[in-house]
Amino acid sequence: MSEHVTPPLVLIPENAPFNPDQRSWLSGYFAALLGPAIEGATALAPGDSGGGPKLADNDDAPWHDPSMPLPDRMELAKERPEPQKLMAAMAQQDCGQCGYNCADYANALFLKKEERLNLCQPGGKDTLRMLKKLDEEFGASGGTAKTAKTAEAGEGAAKAEAPLGPLGYCRENPVEAVFLSRTRLNEPGGEKETWHIEIDLTGTPIEYVVGDSLGLFPSNPPALVDAVIAELGARPERIIGGQTLRDRLLKDYALGGAPDGLYQLLSLLTSGEARKKAQALSAGEDPDGDAAYLDVLGALHKFPGARPDAEVFLEALDELQPRLYSISSSPKADPGRVSLTVDAVRYNHRSRLRLGVASTHLGERISEKTTVKVYLQKAHGFALPEDLSKDVIMCGPGTGIAPFRAFLRERAATQAPGRNWLFYGHQRQASDFFYKDELTRLKDDKVLTRLSLAWSRDGTEKTYVQDRMRESGAELWDWLEGGAHFYVCGDAKRMAKDVERAIIDVAASHGGKNPDEAVAYFTALKKTGRYQADVY
Repeated sequence: MSEHVTPPLVLIPENAPFNPDQRSWLSGYFAALLGPAIEGATALAPGDSGGGPKLADNDDAPWHDPSMPLPDRMELAKERPEPQKLMAAMAQQDCGQCGYNCADYANALFLKKEERLNLCQPGGKDTLRMLKKLDEEFGASGGTAKTAKTAEAGEGAAKAEAPLGPLGYCRENPVEAVFLSRTRLNEPGGEKETWHIEIDLTGTPIEYVVGDSLGLFPSNPPALVDAVIAELGARPERIIGGQTLRDRLLKDYALGGAPDGLYQLLSLLTSGEARKKAQALSAGEDPDGDAAYLDVLGALHKFPGARPDAEVFLEALDELQPRLYSISSSPKADPGRVSLTVDAVRYNHRSRLRLGVASTHLGERISEKTTVKVYLQKAHGFALPEDLSKDVIMCGPGTGIAPFRAFLRERAATQAPGRNWLFYGHQRQASDFFYKDELTRLKDDKVLTRLSLAWSRDGTEKTYVQDRMRESGAELWDWLEGGAHFYVCGDAKRMAKDVERAIIDVAASHGGKNPDEAVAYFTALKKTGRYQADVY
């Protein structure tokens, strides 16, 4: 008699947008992540925990709103099980920068399948501090609150043996792609500096669809690295961990907002009032009102008498995280390459020029035909409708236009019969009308049915995309009632929330709905996937 073997449960269906190797790895990953809930199963059902506390999920998370302040989110979750409290501490953007969505990251921490507490890039210090607090309260990560850096240092051998995700499809296993070009999108007179970036994917395994994002590993500005080394009084060529100190600071460690661990270290090297300030900063307090502006170099300037050894200094820093950018190209229209739309961040604080790490890496430092480490982040619920006849409404001011340029190029390449309406805005039409010629051509070709523009700095009154939505409320309502899908991309805390309110107002004004019905209408759009957001 042959032994009966229970076939494994298929977690990733064959029609999912992955090749066989990727499906196999993802099935194994989720099985390992969630563990067997019952004999013969390889994953837990959503929200189930095999008899333990209920796991986090988006359908039962009233705090799942990126515009809601952290204290309010934690208040809503205070009577909930531990995994849901962990989720409430996240930034609620489901951006994928951590390698999960918010609920999955929380569940991974609770189930001790993930030990790194500092992966939520949008949540920053606030999320990290809250996760550490929750860890202390109920031991969410086995009582060992680890950051990416300490996990790497303490478990180097185990990490080396851990299985990596598919090459090019996760942050732990990036590939090298060739940086092709940058093109300035702003005309003279603009207050911002925005670039159209082209990257060659030839020779990489990356295959993307519109709506996906590209993760990119930047390097720190050399001038900033040199200034930090000089402030430490260290030798840049000193070998630490098999590389020079300068190379480690260029590629491995974040030099932005000073981490709590650095303040803790500096407090041990000071005394008196300086020690009290360093301890306060490490606890999230702001004794001098400047904590929000203190990067690593600024922290060293603030405590000039505290100069740790270079190796100890590195141990107090956070790992340099990858950045995610919405893809602004279509594989059908732009085979073999991917494009991004990137604002170069620059500002002055106390006579120091501060630079966005990844944005200026792409906007000025990396040379053409050199390589950059990248990976693909698949979209979570942000995609064109499968039915090409469906109408599409897109709202993306500023660099939020990126995925909608991709959508329009895709719709043109597939000759989708559905109509397309784009709401786009920025500061000034003369300098900030990104992709103007391309959008004009798409209108002439009848791909772009309507283009509604909003300029906040032209004229005496500021006009935003949500204002244009209300002005076109009757037609917008007709499109929505006809089954149109609505998409928004951009700022999570203000713009996206204003757009949501505009849809609710349109439902009330032109759909004859009372306030509760209008809110319910918008909620139904979200639940049925007809309202999708890519926010940051």
